[in-house]
Amino acid sequence: MQSPVPIDTADRPFITATRFDHLIFIIVTLLYWSTLYIYVPILTPFMSDSGYSETMIGIVLGSYGLTQLLIRFPLGILSDKLHRRKPFLMLGLLSGALSCLLFMIPGSWIWPLAGRIVSGVCASAWVAFTVLYAAYFANSDSSRAMSNISFMTAGGQLAGMTLSSWLAGALSWNAAFATGIAFGVAGLLLALLVKEPSGGIVRAPISFSLLADVVKTRSLLQVSILSILAHSVLFITMFGFTPLHATALGATSGQLIWIVIAFMVPHAAVSLLTGRYLAPRFGSWNVIITGFALSAIFTIAIPFSETLGMLALTQALNGLAQGLHFPLLLALAIAPFEPARRATAMGFYQAAYSAGMFAGPFLAGFMNDSYGLASGFWLGGTIAALSVALSLWWKYAESVKLRIATGQEEQSRSI
Repeated sequence: MQSPVPIDTADRPFITATRFDHLIFIIVTLLYWSTLYIYVPILTPFMSDSGYSETMIGIVLGSYGLTQLLIRFPLGILSDKLHRRKPFLMLGLLSGALSCLLFMIPGSWIWPLAGRIVSGVCASAWVAFTVLYAAYFANSDSSRAMSNISFMTAGGQLAGMTLSSWLAGALSWNAAFATGIAFGVAGLLLALLVKEPSGGIVRAPISFSLLADVVKTRSLLQVSILSILAHSVLFITMFGFTPLHATALGATSGQLIWIVIAFMVPHAAVSLLTGRYLAPRFGSWNVIITGFALSAIFTIAIPFSETLGMLALTQALNGLAQGLHFPLLLALAIAPFEPARRATAMGFYQAAYSAGMFAGPFLAGFMNDSYGLASGFWLGGTIAALSVALSLWWKYAESVKLRIATGQEEQSRSI
């Protein structure tokens, strides 16, 4: 049996991958994200059209995050222990296809709930994709690898979300789910061709033993809390109840494409600029604060949008705003840690923000049922405003700490 390939032994690719190997991985990744997001824009209109209450819709939406909160960290530990990533790629694609199949079963609320829970399993497999793809590159090219895979993520999500709206509008709700099944099955078959050494890949593992020490790092706790709040807003709005507001304004299933594009294109474009240009020039905390402030404004603006054009504008600006803080929170989560601890820090961070995927739509669903659809967006805006306050507080505390440290250093020099 071949020995595992260590992921940080030399400045060369850890897996010698041909262009064909890269192409297969890219296609599999695009199919993975497409099957996972194929029904996201139509999920709330589909459930509303099926007669479910907004409370039930919120529970179904929130179950996606709750599943990840429970299994993402243990799944990462298991993958590290086995030194294998490819089986988890296949698990993700299989569960993505199964999720779509469950949504097609009529007659009970249990099926959409089960479908969304299984989609949480699909999403939890994502860490295996990133670890395996990084092994196709040398350490010096790691930023290029992550940039490539981030682009694949955005491309797969956008393809799935835009296609779902067209399919639902031109054919039926089930046409989108059936296409998701096809994507998942095709990806599963192609994943058999994904290149991984028979002995697997070794990296600094996710570790429960390191977890207690890692979570003592104040900056990790701060950005994890902010990411929980940010994901709450995201899953209340574009990945939650914004499509339902669009249908209330008269949007057909096909017209939801434009709401999706309005959000996703600025979101992806700004995400590429944030870490490279904006944060170095204006400072990470300032960019994060600006992102949350704009997100608060444009989330609260959603229920005041009386036409689809106005709603699309709020989505474009909200997509831009959320593209400011998401990449920086991810970067800050692992910045303080040496390589041996980064996997554990990232595992904690990803499990933590899953709480926002659960709590945001879960609470918004109950509020929407009791006080109307606008109340959920007010909740999202309030959460974003709270994030601004916390960011300002922590930025101030960090600057005070830095001034004290600088003063002490100057005093010791003078002595």
